[in-house]
Amino acid sequence: MPAILAGIGWHMVGAASAASFYAPIEKVKKWSWETTWAVAGFFSWILLPISVSLFLLPNFGAFYASIPSGVLWKVALFGAMWGVGNVNYGLAMRHLGMSLGIGVAIGVTLVVGTLMPPLLHGQAAVLFATRGGLLTMAGVLVALVGVAIVSYAGHQKEIQLRGEPTEFNLKLGLMLAGLCGVFSSGMSFAIDAAKPMEAAALHLGVNPLYAALPSYVIIMGGGALVNMSYCFIRLAVVKSISLSRDLRETRGTLAKNASLAATGGIMWYLQFFFYAWGAANIPQHLSYVNWMLHMSGYVLCGGIVGLALGEWAGVGSRPVRLLWVGMIVIIAAANLVGLGLAS
Repeated sequence: MPAILAGIGWHMVGAASAASFYAPIEKVKKWSWETTWAVAGFFSWILLPISVSLFLLPNFGAFYASIPSGVLWKVALFGAMWGVGNVNYGLAMRHLGMSLGIGVAIGVTLVVGTLMPPLLHGQAAVLFATRGGLLTMAGVLVALVGVAIVSYAGHQKEIQLRGEPTEFNLKLGLMLAGLCGVFSSGMSFAIDAAKPMEAAALHLGVNPLYAALPSYVIIMGGGALVNMSYCFIRLAVVKSISLSRDLRETRGTLAKNASLAATGGIMWYLQFFFYAWGAANIPQHLSYVNWMLHMSGYVLCGGIVGLALGEWAGVGSRPVRLLWVGMIVIIAAANLVGLGLAS
């Protein structure tokens, strides 16, 4: 039980990092979003995964050469699938607003990313025929209710502070958020497909807390290819933005923007660094709950971060009460999952 509690705790640390990573990125000035996202992505998807693996592995090149090419391709393609969901993220926000769009996308990602891996492995009995599985499934359903409540509260906040998004389109927005949620669950599939890489790292003597991290080189490499291509194509094609124009800013602006973008990228990577720590403490036959804990924790910590940053200032009491109710429901869901894991 102490290991399970530690696992849930580390998942919450990772979720807090995920919920906070965009705060420094929002402070970047005089750069296009594409340049900012590319700099943050260089740190989160390329530099840190490679640097960590170089530190952990006795022979970096030999490790990846020893992994069957089929495993590497599957992991990379699922990473690219996540990258497609990440690129399309902004479209759903445009038509639904941030809170409602995030809520729908994360709700879909939570369900698809949690349930599909065990079902594909023929482990439906674990989900629906054991006391622990039923408690865990109840936790997933309760988490969805909490996500829905927090999202509705956030939507009400946006309406009160800014009104409906100018391009609000419920049908189109829901479709885009659903697609975003499905593609974003590629990260869960990639982590599942990378189990042979984790086993190979353990065989080399890598600490179990860090054994999943070498797989991030391939997972995030696939996502980086999609994201970076999107950013640089837009920088080359869209006339209103330009990489060369962004880089002609003063040295002070360049240093400040690069530092802020890098900080956001590092925080983004840390969410999955601590995800690995959390997953290492969860029993392997119940590994499907890791994604549910991360996604629901993301929404929970996002609400807490929003309150701490004053984003709910000036909002009526009803949306704030709804936010607290939703966060309490998500905490209850995590406890249900903990009971299921302990059964």
